[in-house]
Amino acid sequence: MKGQQGSNRISSGAIATVSAVVVAVGGGVAWFTTHSSNTPTPSNPSGRIEQPAQPSTRQPANEQTPNVYWLKPTDKNVTLVPQPVRVASIRANQPLEAAFQSLLAGPTEGTDSTTIPKGTKLLGLKAGNDEVHVNLSEDFTSGGGSTSMMGRVGQVVYTATTLNPKAKVYIDVNGKPLDVLGGEGVELQQPLTRESFQKNYSL
Repeated sequence: MKGQQGSNRISSGAIATVSAVVVAVGGGVAWFTTHSSNTPTPSNPSGRIEQPAQPSTRQPANEQTPNVYWLKPTDKNVTLVPQPVRVASIRANQPLEAAFQSLLAGPTEGTDSTTIPKGTKLLGLKAGNDEVHVNLSEDFTSGGGSTSMMGRVGQVVYTATTLNPKAKVYIDVNGKPLDVLGGEGVELQQPLTRESFQKNYSL
């Protein structure tokens, strides 16, 4: 009889132990399930992002659209006309440099023209403190009469001041100031501005 009671006590203890383990495991599963449903998905870890990240399009604060100046015939003479140049700029002087590269390449369409000799290269350009220094290759001084010379100087002055119309322009050829232009000896009084060009040189 005592053996039966002991056996019953052991069996009851084992059952109690198993029941406790089942309850503990069941509670852990319930806790894990509850907290898993509240966990943000990996694609939205903060729960605050509503739009996909946009690609970086950093642009300098001083980026502007420069103009290239061509010559256009009129009834009595020629006039300087602007043409915008699109530039994806990342450096301070890049818009102006791009404008001069377009200027030296020449017009591609329309009735506009240039008197800048083909083959002229931009050797250097520096802009700042209301001044623009342009260094051109020697090709710039070759060929043409006084009208042609004034036309090309006007193109350079107006293109150089496209971002700052009040700027003073210094023109160098092979690193030396250009004081006399062409075989007819057209003298340039540097620095040049739009105002001084209109006053002292006619097209």
